[in-house]
Amino acid sequence: MTPASTSPRASSFRLLNQISTNNIKGDLFGGVTAAVIALPMALAFGVASGAGAAAGLWGAVLVGLFAALFGGTPSLISEPTGPMTVVMTTVIASLTARNPEHGLAMAFTVVMLAGVFQIVFGLLRLGRYVTQMPYTVISGFMSGIGLILIILQLGPFLGQASPKGGVMGTLNNLPQLLANARPTEISLALITMAILWLTPAAVKKIAPPQLIALVVGTVLSLTLLSGGGGEEIRRIGEIASGFPALQIPHFELGELQLMFVDAAVLGMLGCIDALLTSVVADSITRTEHNSNKELIGQGLGNLASGLFGGLPGAGATMGTVVNIQSGGRSALSGISRALILMVVILALTGVAARIPQAVLAGIALKVGVDIVDWGFIQRAHRISISGALIMYLVIALTVLVDLIAAVGVGVFIANILTIDKMSALQSKSVKSISTGDGDLEISDEERQLLDAARGQVLLFQLNGAMIFGVAKAIGREHNAIGDCRAVVFDLTEVSHLGVTAALAVENAVEEAIEKGREVFVVGATGTTKRRLEKLGLYKKLPPERTGLDRRLALQQAVSAIA
Repeated sequence: MTPASTSPRASSFRLLNQISTNNIKGDLFGGVTAAVIALPMALAFGVASGAGAAAGLWGAVLVGLFAALFGGTPSLISEPTGPMTVVMTTVIASLTARNPEHGLAMAFTVVMLAGVFQIVFGLLRLGRYVTQMPYTVISGFMSGIGLILIILQLGPFLGQASPKGGVMGTLNNLPQLLANARPTEISLALITMAILWLTPAAVKKIAPPQLIALVVGTVLSLTLLSGGGGEEIRRIGEIASGFPALQIPHFELGELQLMFVDAAVLGMLGCIDALLTSVVADSITRTEHNSNKELIGQGLGNLASGLFGGLPGAGATMGTVVNIQSGGRSALSGISRALILMVVILALTGVAARIPQAVLAGIALKVGVDIVDWGFIQRAHRISISGALIMYLVIALTVLVDLIAAVGVGVFIANILTIDKMSALQSKSVKSISTGDGDLEISDEERQLLDAARGQVLLFQLNGAMIFGVAKAIGREHNAIGDCRAVVFDLTEVSHLGVTAALAVENAVEEAIEKGREVFVVGATGTTKRRLEKLGLYKKLPPERTGLDRRLALQQAVSAIA
């Protein structure tokens, strides 16, 4: 996955996003199309999260508006997404279980804190580092989130309320859910998913399948399937009309640590989600976004959403792609989308109350299926067995244990394996020869000098980036030195000398001095030389043994043992 880039104009501060009047028609049409898609998704995510449909709707408006106004990706559409909803669902469930009275207020406070974290990430210019994660970890994490979303929708899909306890609660109660399944609502959910999957491409150009499924499912629930089997169909219910009330941040001392950890996870996930979508937007529009500014915009959006009881959000790939394909090019498209959606919400809350929950469950479940990285799962074992195992481990930890543990363990193992491979490759760049027949890249004159020394002068050469994993190779190569009377440590081709590798070089030099050998350290420049100077290595040798090039050092070494 390509890491998020930073715009060449990132150094010049600009308060607002790129808002242009040169493409008003395209931006407005893109905004309308994105708003139409956002409506059913916002309803589905709001209900799925446990915060209610209104939270999803106002999250779509507020995150989308502020991210479009202050972000750094002109064509990005921001709204509640599947991954963010999964985390928010967990946050709401854990906080309301611990504190039923103030749990929901604390959950919205977590959304505000997540926005603050994102703003801080942007101000610290960490945008380009956010997505620099192994793809096996990203794939496993996103696939795990997709599976969580699927599992959490099983209850509503079967016509019942989601059991308490999240994923494990749903899995433990699955036999009971199946035993009490309601055929009418299962039918609605299946019809919804059939529409989402089977809508012809030509029809999709006219109306998004999510909206078609929402309308068809609601109409069927009010006509042909109304009260089927004598059971009342579960619906969204009344949605408060008017603008949302301000949510005062609420903290409980006993839950403070949990709230900050949840906010950090939510904020980081939002950063990854948004910046990966920004890269997708860049690839389509052939532009370059400002990742740090985008994080600030996302943070302001989530801060505003939390203040008014909305769900957290991030850059939404589907909404962004549809916006661009419909002509949206500047932030005017995202602003118009948010305003249009707000008008629809204020005018149609009464109609939305009749929407069946089973229909929304079908929409959310389809989102979960789409989040799972099926393409990479099918090929991962062919590309790399270790990479596939990391991905499966991250999926399992994400679904069954904890989101933080999943990412932390996955990144740790992936980095350890990467460092091991890099160290093995770099270890081949640590070589020593005492005759002109070796495979080092040295001149004919230098080879003749080594031959003239008859094995009594050793050339110890390091090449490339010497990371900490190479220290063992330096020590191993040095320990293999037989009887010789002079050693030339050649650092001419070293591009980076890590602290651990520098200490290994120092140890090798000290041991050679203790054994009474003539020691030369040559070729170090730039940061490599400064690091050795700070270690005090050059103080252990006379200046005439360190200020030479390799050829002169070999000449002096041969003369010293003559």
